[in-house]
Amino acid sequence: MNFAMILFVLLVVTGVVVVLDRVYFAKRRETGAKEPWWIEYPKSFFPVILIVFLLRSFLVEPFKIPSGSMIPTLQIGDFILVNKYTCGARLPILNTKVLEVNRPQRGDVMVFRYPDDPSLDYIKRVVGLPGDKVSYRDKRLWINGEEVPLKPDGEYEFDRRTFAQQFVETFGQRGHRILLEERAPAVPPFVKQFPFRQNCTYNTDSMSCTVPPDHYFVMGDNRDNSSDSRVWGFVPDANIVGKAFFIWFNFGEPRRIGSFQ
Repeated sequence: MNFAMILFVLLVVTGVVVVLDRVYFAKRRETGAKEPWWIEYPKSFFPVILIVFLLRSFLVEPFKIPSGSMIPTLQIGDFILVNKYTCGARLPILNTKVLEVNRPQRGDVMVFRYPDDPSLDYIKRVVGLPGDKVSYRDKRLWINGEEVPLKPDGEYEFDRRTFAQQFVETFGQRGHRILLEERAPAVPPFVKQFPFRQNCTYNTDSMSCTVPPDHYFVMGDNRDNSSDSRVWGFVPDANIVGKAFFIWFNFGEPRRIGSFQ
């Protein structure tokens, strides 16, 4: 059972106690009598749980970065906030979109439910929109036949020992940093079978996919250390959780608080 479901169950239980007390138990208590603990506690917690549930379901949700696939933009241990409203309001638990607001754009860093296991949340950068032809050749990204601008930006050291070449990749007017390792293969050594697999072709040093309707192609910024759409396919719009926008804490590096690119 995930946290959203636990929160929903607590909300229902405390809410039922509040209603029952108002319509039944309160009328049978003597004037001035103290509420029993099993009524007092749920009544105290209900408004807090309700506020948290509404905020988490429709506005913002916290998320912890579990892997290094988004280095250098996001580090392992970063605690980020995810804007859930920007990609449309969805019903809690059911995840059914009830209000269209915006669609993910190229360059957005999105949290989504992993297509192979929706109980897991993943975070990657959107590079391909519905209908786009996304190609990755010799570690260069192409969208609809045009190469995405890439500018060298020195070396990057991570894990205190590993160096990678750092680049600035640009979608429109927005740039972000990515890492490329010279000796790593351009195409992942293994590819899963996934829905719309027939939309993709793979060669030794290149791959190309046409993004189906209501799906997105995502990649990690740490390109050679990321399992993403190149490996397990497209992200359905129904799996989108929200857009990451703010680092609110990092135990190991407090200087990262407030930063995001």
